[in-house]
Amino acid sequence: MRAEQITGQVAYHAEGPVWWPGWGGLRWVDMLAGTVLHLDEEGRVHRRELGGVVAALRPRKVGGAVFGVERGFALEDPNGHVRRLPALWDDEGDGRGLRMNEGACDPQGRFLCGSMAYDKRPGAGALYRLDPDGGVETVLDRVTISNGLDWSPDGSHAYHNDTETMQVAVFDSPDGGLSERRVFVDLSDEKLRPDGLTVDAEGHVWIALSNGGQVRRYTPEGRLDGVLELPTPKVTACTFGGPDLDRLYITTSRENQPDDGIAGALFRADIGVRGQPARCFAG
Repeated sequence: MRAEQITGQVAYHAEGPVWWPGWGGLRWVDMLAGTVLHLDEEGRVHRRELGGVVAALRPRKVGGAVFGVERGFALEDPNGHVRRLPALWDDEGDGRGLRMNEGACDPQGRFLCGSMAYDKRPGAGALYRLDPDGGVETVLDRVTISNGLDWSPDGSHAYHNDTETMQVAVFDSPDGGLSERRVFVDLSDEKLRPDGLTVDAEGHVWIALSNGGQVRRYTPEGRLDGVLELPTPKVTACTFGGPDLDRLYITTSRENQPDDGIAGALFRADIGVRGQPARCFAG
């Protein structure tokens, strides 16, 4: 399988693509630029500058969006107004040099987003959960680079990347919680770094490799089932979209990469497999 480039180099460090009909299609982030990008039906890319870091986004049930921002969360109201919630840490002590990274909504409508240190120091990050009532809980601690996160179609299992481990973990998640962690896929022998991920309607897990120029598909048992090749190495995330959710959209990055004239572009592959609809934040 190969992916088709559908935009120019529209981002420096693109991440977090999400397809939602209420938005009119695909949104994703240029994370370190604090920018949300939108792909319209004519293939044009529109930009909205929020400032700071915008690490991840998901639709809200009431309209608008929920964001992971540099030190916590923000909410976009249906009228487009964005309000930032209280920061989860300051830039001192254990909070020194941290930022949010990637996130997703669980089947219960809660938004989870994980953190990392800019210097990637081991164990400095965590995975946080924003509840619909505005409460925040720490779900996982001592994470280095909290990254891709998604659930199986029946909600019984969750998949999560801590990129520095070069492993994808699977958890039992009957109520949206994360328990009984074990290794789902170990890429350390290949020295490959798992980044964003998504789970299709058949329960297969699609994993972007940020140093491998690929998206890989794995069965629910963790067996390699397909490889989608891209012409640039830093592949950051993927999601299903299109009217039938049968197109895979893939983001890429120029961060710490030589300029190959491609990195930072958006790609698409028509793969004949359907994804799951995006889960909304219930708050």
